[in-house]
Amino acid sequence: MVQQLISLLDWFGICIFSVTGALVASRKEMDIVGFALLGSVTGIGGGTIRDVLLGVQPIFWVAQPAYLVACVLVALATFFVAHILHHRYRSLLWLDAVGLALFAVTGAGNALAHGAHPIIAVAMGVASATFGGIIRDILGGESPIILRQEIYITAALVGALVYVLLTGVGVSADGAVFAGFIAAFGLRATALYWRLSLPRYRARGGADEPY
Repeated sequence: MVQQLISLLDWFGICIFSVTGALVASRKEMDIVGFALLGSVTGIGGGTIRDVLLGVQPIFWVAQPAYLVACVLVALATFFVAHILHHRYRSLLWLDAVGLALFAVTGAGNALAHGAHPIIAVAMGVASATFGGIIRDILGGESPIILRQEIYITAALVGALVYVLLTGVGVSADGAVFAGFIAAFGLRATALYWRLSLPRYRARGGADEPY
C-alpha cells in the first residue's frame, strides 16, 4: 500500500516536472524535439541520479519505459498549449514547487524501500527533487535555480526529513507523505510568495589572500 501511494505520486511528480521542462523550452522558443528533450530530462533526471547513487538496476524508467513515454507525451502536449499560460515563468515556479515537494517525499520513500539508511534516504529525496530542475536549467541556458537567491534545496530537505522522521516513529504512510509534502511545498510556496531567501555570505573587510 505504501509503495503504491509513492508510485502514484511519482507518476504525478514526473508529469508536473515534464511540464516545467517544456515551459522552459517554450520560453526559449525551441522546436518540438527540444520540448521532448527538456520535458524528459526534467521529469526523470532526479530519479535517475537517485537510482544511480543507490545502485538500483535497472534504472526505474529503463525497467518501465512508460515513464519516458509519459514525459515525452506531456512535453509534446505542452508544445501546443504553452501559449495559453501568459505568465509562464510564474507558472513554472509554482509547478516546480509542486514537483519539488512530491519528489522530495517519493525520492526518500523509494530510497527507504531499497534499504537505504534514513540519512541517505533524506539525501536521495533532495537529489530526486532538485537534479531534474538543475539539468533543465542548464540545458535551457538559464542560471540553475539553486544558484539563485531561492529557498529551493532547503524546502526539499525539510520535506524529505519530515517524511523520514515520521516514518521512523511509526506514523502511517499516508500521514508521513502528506506531512512531508506540505512541509516542502509550504516552505517553497512561502518563499515564492514573500520572496524570501536564506542569508547570503558577505565579504568582510581586509586584504584578499592569494590562493
